Amino acid sequence: MITDPLSLVVAEAGDLPAFKRALQDAFAVAVVETFGSLPDGPIPSDDDIDATIAASGAVALRIVTEGRDVGGAVVSIDETTHHNSLDFFFIVVGAHGRGLGRRAWLAIEQAYPTTRVWQTHTPYFEKRNIHFYVNTCGFKIVEFFNAHHPDPHQPAGHDDFPGVDEGFRFEKIM
Repeated sequence: MITDPLSLVVAEAGDLPAFKRALQDAFAVAVVETFGSLPDGPIPSDDDIDATIAASGAVALRIVTEGRDVGGAVVSIDETTHHNSLDFFFIVVGAHGRGLGRRAWLAIEQAYPTTRVWQTHTPYFEKRNIHFYVNTCGFKIVEFFNAHHPDPHQPAGHDDFPGVDEGFRFEKIM
Protein backbone atom coordinates (compact mmCIF):
# COMPACT_ATOMS: atom_id res chain seq x y z
CA MET A 1 0.00 0.00 0.00
CA ILE A 2 1.32 3.46 -0.94
CA THR A 3 1.37 5.86 1.99
CA ASP A 4 3.16 8.82 0.40
CA PRO A 5 1.15 12.06 0.41
CA LEU A 6 -1.61 12.16 -2.14
CA SER A 7 -2.93 15.39 -3.56
CA LEU A 8 -5.70 16.55 -5.86
CA VAL A 9 -4.63 19.02 -8.53
CA VAL A 10 -7.13 20.81 -10.75
CA ALA A 11 -6.37 19.76 -14.33
CA GLU A 12 -5.34 22.57 -16.66
CA ALA A 13 -6.15 22.58 -20.37
CA GLY A 14 -2.69 21.19 -21.20
CA ASP A 15 -3.26 18.25 -18.83
CA LEU A 16 -6.48 17.11 -20.48
CA PRO A 17 -5.12 14.99 -23.38
CA ALA A 18 -3.12 12.76 -20.99
CA PHE A 19 -5.96 12.83 -18.43
CA LYS A 20 -8.48 11.63 -21.04
CA ARG A 21 -6.14 8.93 -22.36
CA ALA A 22 -5.48 7.57 -18.83
CA LEU A 23 -9.22 7.62 -18.05
CA GLN A 24 -10.03 5.74 -21.25
CA ASP A 25 -7.24 3.19 -20.64
CA ALA A 26 -8.54 2.56 -17.10
CA PHE A 27 -12.15 2.13 -18.26
CA ALA A 28 -11.09 -0.17 -21.11
CA VAL A 29 -9.72 -2.83 -18.76
CA ALA A 30 -13.14 -3.91 -17.41
CA VAL A 31 -14.77 -3.72 -20.84
CA VAL A 32 -12.13 -5.98 -22.39
CA GLU A 33 -12.27 -8.38 -19.40
CA THR A 34 -16.06 -8.59 -19.68
CA PHE A 35 -16.69 -8.42 -23.43
CA GLY A 36 -13.35 -9.50 -24.94
CA SER A 37 -12.74 -6.30 -26.88
CA LEU A 38 -13.56 -2.65 -27.13
CA PRO A 39 -16.18 -1.32 -29.52
CA ASP A 40 -15.08 1.17 -32.15
CA GLY A 41 -13.37 4.07 -30.43
CA PRO A 42 -12.39 4.69 -26.83
CA ILE A 43 -14.66 4.33 -23.81
CA PRO A 44 -15.87 6.79 -22.73
CA SER A 45 -15.74 8.77 -25.94
CA ASP A 46 -13.75 11.97 -26.21
CA ASP A 47 -17.02 13.83 -26.76
CA ASP A 48 -18.54 12.45 -23.53
CA ILE A 49 -15.46 13.34 -21.50
CA ASP A 50 -15.26 16.82 -23.04
CA ALA A 51 -18.97 17.46 -22.37
CA THR A 52 -18.65 16.28 -18.76
CA ILE A 53 -15.61 18.47 -18.11
CA ALA A 54 -17.27 21.48 -19.79
CA ALA A 55 -20.51 21.14 -17.79
CA SER A 56 -21.48 23.80 -15.28
CA GLY A 57 -19.81 23.19 -11.92
CA ALA A 58 -17.50 20.47 -13.27
CA VAL A 59 -13.93 20.18 -11.99
CA ALA A 60 -11.35 17.78 -13.46
CA LEU A 61 -8.94 16.63 -10.77
CA ARG A 62 -5.61 14.90 -11.21
CA ILE A 63 -4.72 12.45 -8.43
CA VAL A 64 -1.00 12.86 -7.75
CA THR A 65 1.46 11.04 -5.49
CA GLU A 66 5.23 10.79 -5.60
CA GLY A 67 5.21 13.53 -8.24
CA ARG A 68 3.23 11.49 -10.76
CA ASP A 69 -0.39 11.20 -11.82
CA VAL A 70 -1.92 8.01 -10.49
CA GLY A 71 -5.54 8.72 -11.38
CA GLY A 72 -8.17 11.35 -11.84
CA ALA A 73 -11.73 12.38 -11.21
CA VAL A 74 -14.34 14.70 -12.63
CA VAL A 75 -16.73 16.06 -10.04
CA SER A 76 -19.72 18.34 -10.53
CA ILE A 77 -20.23 20.75 -7.66
CA ASP A 78 -23.56 22.44 -7.01
CA GLU A 79 -22.86 25.34 -4.64
CA THR A 80 -26.59 25.91 -4.09
CA THR A 81 -27.90 22.44 -3.19
CA HIS A 82 -24.58 20.85 -2.15
CA HIS A 83 -25.73 17.70 -3.96
CA ASN A 84 -22.59 16.87 -5.88
CA SER A 85 -21.71 14.25 -8.43
CA LEU A 86 -18.69 12.05 -9.04
CA ASP A 87 -18.90 11.85 -12.82
CA PHE A 88 -15.65 10.01 -13.59
CA PHE A 89 -13.16 8.40 -11.23
CA PHE A 90 -10.18 6.27 -12.15
CA ILE A 91 -6.83 4.95 -10.98
CA VAL A 92 -4.27 4.44 -13.74
CA VAL A 93 -3.73 0.96 -15.11
CA GLY A 94 -1.16 -0.88 -13.00
CA ALA A 95 -1.71 1.15 -9.83
CA HIS A 96 -4.74 -0.72 -8.41
CA GLY A 97 -4.68 -2.56 -5.11
CA ARG A 98 -2.51 -0.03 -3.27
CA GLY A 99 -5.21 1.95 -1.48
CA LEU A 100 -4.98 4.88 -3.88
CA GLY A 101 -8.69 4.86 -4.74
CA ARG A 102 -9.75 4.97 -1.09
CA ARG A 103 -7.26 7.71 -0.28
CA ALA A 104 -8.26 9.71 -3.36
CA TRP A 105 -11.95 9.44 -2.48
CA LEU A 106 -11.26 10.65 1.07
CA ALA A 107 -9.29 13.57 -0.37
CA ILE A 108 -12.24 14.47 -2.61
CA GLU A 109 -14.60 14.39 0.37
CA GLN A 110 -12.21 16.66 2.29
CA ALA A 111 -11.89 19.03 -0.67
CA TYR A 112 -15.67 19.57 -0.76
CA PRO A 113 -16.69 19.62 2.93
CA THR A 114 -20.05 21.36 2.35
CA THR A 115 -21.32 18.42 0.28
CA ARG A 116 -24.60 17.04 1.64
CA VAL A 117 -24.98 14.21 -0.87
CA TRP A 118 -22.59 12.62 -3.34
CA GLN A 119 -23.97 10.73 -6.33
CA THR A 120 -22.28 8.48 -8.88
CA HIS A 121 -23.11 5.75 -11.41
CA THR A 122 -21.49 2.58 -12.66
CA PRO A 123 -22.48 -0.13 -15.14
CA TYR A 124 -23.83 -3.42 -13.81
CA PHE A 125 -20.90 -5.46 -15.13
CA GLU A 126 -18.30 -3.34 -13.29
CA LYS A 127 -18.21 -5.38 -10.07
CA ARG A 128 -14.97 -3.81 -8.83
CA ASN A 129 -16.61 -0.39 -8.95
CA ILE A 130 -19.71 -1.65 -7.15
CA HIS A 131 -17.53 -3.12 -4.39
CA PHE A 132 -15.43 0.05 -4.17
CA TYR A 133 -18.34 2.48 -3.93
CA VAL A 134 -20.40 0.39 -1.49
CA ASN A 135 -17.81 -1.35 0.68
CA THR A 136 -14.91 1.09 0.61
CA CYS A 137 -16.48 4.53 0.17
CA GLY A 138 -19.82 4.06 1.97
CA PHE A 139 -22.18 4.74 -0.93
CA LYS A 140 -25.60 3.07 -1.03
CA ILE A 141 -27.21 1.71 -4.17
CA VAL A 142 -30.36 3.78 -4.66
CA GLU A 143 -31.43 2.88 -8.18
CA PHE A 144 -30.96 0.05 -10.68
CA PHE A 145 -31.31 1.00 -14.34
CA ASN A 146 -32.35 -1.67 -16.82
CA ALA A 147 -34.62 -2.22 -19.82
CA HIS A 148 -37.70 -1.84 -17.61
CA HIS A 149 -36.34 1.20 -15.75
CA PRO A 150 -34.02 3.13 -18.10
CA ASP A 151 -31.69 5.87 -16.92
CA PRO A 152 -33.55 9.11 -17.73
CA HIS A 153 -30.23 10.93 -18.20
CA GLN A 154 -28.93 8.45 -20.77
CA PRO A 155 -30.23 9.21 -24.28
CA ALA A 156 -31.99 6.23 -25.87
CA GLY A 157 -29.57 4.14 -27.89
CA HIS A 158 -26.59 6.09 -26.58
CA ASP A 159 -24.27 4.03 -24.43
CA ASP A 160 -20.51 3.84 -24.76
CA PHE A 161 -20.41 0.37 -23.24
CA PRO A 162 -21.25 -2.53 -25.53
CA GLY A 163 -24.45 -4.43 -24.80
CA VAL A 164 -25.11 -2.57 -21.58
CA ASP A 165 -28.38 -1.02 -20.54
CA GLU A 166 -27.99 -1.91 -16.88
CA GLY A 167 -26.31 0.10 -14.18
CA PHE A 168 -26.52 1.47 -10.69
CA ARG A 169 -26.92 4.92 -9.21
CA PHE A 170 -25.26 5.36 -5.84
CA GLU A 171 -25.63 8.05 -3.17
CA LYS A 172 -23.62 8.87 -0.13
CA ILE A 173 -25.27 11.12 2.43
CA MET A 174 -22.65 13.02 4.34
